[in-house]
Amino acid sequence: MVLLAAAVCTKAGKAIVSRQFVEMTRTRIEGLLAAFPKLMNTGKQHTFVETDSVRYVYQPLEKLYMVLITTKNSNILEDLETLRLFSRVIPEYCRVLEESEISEHCFDLIFAFDEIVALGYRENVNLAQIRTFTEMDSHEEKVFRAVRETQEREAKAEMRRKAKELQQARRDAERSGKKAPAFGGFGSAGMTSVSSGSIITDTIVEPEKPKITPAPVRPSGPSKALKLGAKGKEVDNFVDKLKSEGETIMPASGKRGSDVSKALPPPVNVESVHLRVEEKISLTCGRDGGLQNMEVLGMVTLRVTDDKNGRIRLVINNNDNKGLQLQTHPNVDKKLFTAESVIGLKNPEKSFPLNNDVGVLKWRLQTTDESLIPLTINCWPSESGSGCDVNIEYELQEESLELNDVVISIPVPSGVGAPVIGDLDGEYKHDSRRNILEWCLPVIDANNKTGSLEFSIAGQPNDFFPISVSFVSKRNYCDIQVTKVTHVDGDSSIRFSTETSFVVDKYEIL
Repeated sequence: MVLLAAAVCTKAGKAIVSRQFVEMTRTRIEGLLAAFPKLMNTGKQHTFVETDSVRYVYQPLEKLYMVLITTKNSNILEDLETLRLFSRVIPEYCRVLEESEISEHCFDLIFAFDEIVALGYRENVNLAQIRTFTEMDSHEEKVFRAVRETQEREAKAEMRRKAKELQQARRDAERSGKKAPAFGGFGSAGMTSVSSGSIITDTIVEPEKPKITPAPVRPSGPSKALKLGAKGKEVDNFVDKLKSEGETIMPASGKRGSDVSKALPPPVNVESVHLRVEEKISLTCGRDGGLQNMEVLGMVTLRVTDDKNGRIRLVINNNDNKGLQLQTHPNVDKKLFTAESVIGLKNPEKSFPLNNDVGVLKWRLQTTDESLIPLTINCWPSESGSGCDVNIEYELQEESLELNDVVISIPVPSGVGAPVIGDLDGEYKHDSRRNILEWCLPVIDANNKTGSLEFSIAGQPNDFFPISVSFVSKRNYCDIQVTKVTHVDGDSSIRFSTETSFVVDKYEIL
């Protein structure tokens, strides 16, 4: 077999992308492709035509042709097998078989063509090997990146250790001064999946520099004021270095806090007492029914920005009947919460910390009860003569929820082209690189509680699992709300703002 060239051309013979495997001029290849449509006999269903010097082996691709130009003495059976492999490669890089899409990915196609044929002869490769070769995955590169990431983590750990040492030295030097009592133990945790190594929550406080007053006699010996000033400069340089490394410094008091609050103004309609009710769900279902595991984690986070509202209590309204487990912070009065559903500090004389996110209440729901699944997904793949007909439907069981930006991701086989979509509620996107069909629904609520998607594609029923779901909601799953905020003294109400979020950690149908 001697393969001269492989090309994708229009029905008029215009070359979109062409790869020559032997020495050949541009005029020669353009002339061969221009003559190709004139040689085809529409009355016959052959997939090849011949001239006195070459043979054309071709396959229609919607409005285009995949053409192989070979010598006349090549093996036609090997030519047809090679043609089928070329035709399967194109959908791997082009989402639609159109001229503009082919032109956009022309170099990707040329690199893939070079893996199939070398110097006019077919290489013994399949589609999976071609994908691996073109991705150029390097084990040495992975090792290099892993070593570099380890070095970066060690450097950041050393920076944090130095920062704590400097801060401890600063505190030892300031023990003679008057300091506000610390409120330890509080902190928002669990709701944002940020690694503990990427944010430094230890506050670095810069003390006020002492005013230098003229003195008749300069005291002998080292000056503590000068030492403090030198350390402050060292801390400043270290903080700047941390910022350049991408670290986030969170000042809590002093002049720095006021500068940050001016640079980052609070969002609109946020009161001095702001509450966040956050939930995330992790769910795993079987494809034939049955809830394997479902876990919902929730937290109420408090942020106070006015010292006048530091001594407050939160009235909680718990209407949940799903059997969740509640847990308050150790500094919260558990007896008060159990008896009256009110969150307050054990010591009512203390205040909540200012300008800090404080987690005061969290809950957990773990169940295998199928009736508690908020959104059920049923997938019915059935084999047909040409592949699989897949029917997918969803149903919102928790009608009080309103789910936004819902994306249901279905894996599809690779190398078989785009799926043929039938009935559809919402929109869809086919990602040929990741081999995923995404079913997108902007809103699912009580008025839009069911929907379905039908499509056909070559494959087996197991090819369409696992299915993953993602969404966001401004209503929480467990019916827990803060209804009132009052002062400890006098029980007078305080204006407060609330934001609620319900997000997906993992939602899979296996």
